[in-house]
Order: sequence, then structure tokens, then C-alpha cells
Amino acid sequence: MKKNKYLIEIEEFDSINELSAEDQHLLNQAIAASENAYAPYSNYHVGAALRLDDGKIILGNNQENVAYPSGLCAERVAFFHANSNYPGKAIEAVAITAKSKTFVIQKPVTPCGSCRQVMAETENIQKRKIRVLMMGEKGSVFVSESVESLLPLMFQAEELKIK
Repeated sequence: MKKNKYLIEIEEFDSINELSAEDQHLLNQAIAASENAYAPYSNYHVGAALRLDDGKIILGNNQENVAYPSGLCAERVAFFHANSNYPGKAIEAVAITAKSKTFVIQKPVTPCGSCRQVMAETENIQKRKIRVLMMGEKGSVFVSESVESLLPLMFQAEELKIK
């Protein structure tokens, strides 16, 4: 038996003001995207903003449904939109944030497991790391230089692809 330890590396900034102007802009776009979230059940409005390699910004927000499994997270809305409308364009960075009508989100918002897997597969397909910026309504900002830091043992199965 062998025991392994896997570590992740996340930078933590005290506020959005400590980030570069480019990262601040992307997070502000995610904040704007959260305004259009459809979240009448959870009141948890998530916004995501992607920056493509040509500088274009793609927005996404969570879309809930009374049949809960039918909803979709902000990150996947944005990633699927980018992949379907801008094929061949690499995603350089994603910013994620949320706000609530019922409480203040004091910690950085991190993607769920399904979103992490979609982001990881996108990173693998484009053979280029995706910078991930995460924040709540107040407090610190987390920054990861790669999705792999958020999902170190990501599911990969190249052999499943039909040749």
C-alpha cells in the first residue's frame, strides 16, 4: 500500500482591488451577469464571466427550474455557450461570484463538481490552462492558475473517444 498526498495551490487576495485591472474587469462582468440569474427558488444568484483568447467576454448565470435537476449552473451556461458559439477559441480565464437576497456571501464562491469537470475537460481539450477567479459579495478573492488545482484527480478517459 502506498499513501499519496495531493496539494492544491490557491492564491488569496484580501479584496478585488488587489487584482490586476484585467482580473477586476472580469470579476465585475461576473457580478453583472449575476444580476440576470433566474434563481427564484434558492435566491442564490451566480454569475460567471469567461475571457476568450481574443479578449471577448462571455457571460453566464445560473438558471433554476422548479424541476431542480433541470436547472444549470452559471459556469456551465458560460462554458457551453463559448464552446458552441466560438469553437476553436481558447478560454483564458473564468470569474465566478454570487449574491443572495437572504444573506451576505462572505467567502469566495467555488464551482460545483459538475462545473469543475466541464471546466477541466475544456482545459484538457484546449491544452491550455484556465485561470479561475472566485469571490463572494464581501471578503477575499481566490485565484487558481488552473482548473486542475480545483480538481486534482479529474476524470479523464481518452480511450472512450471513438476513433
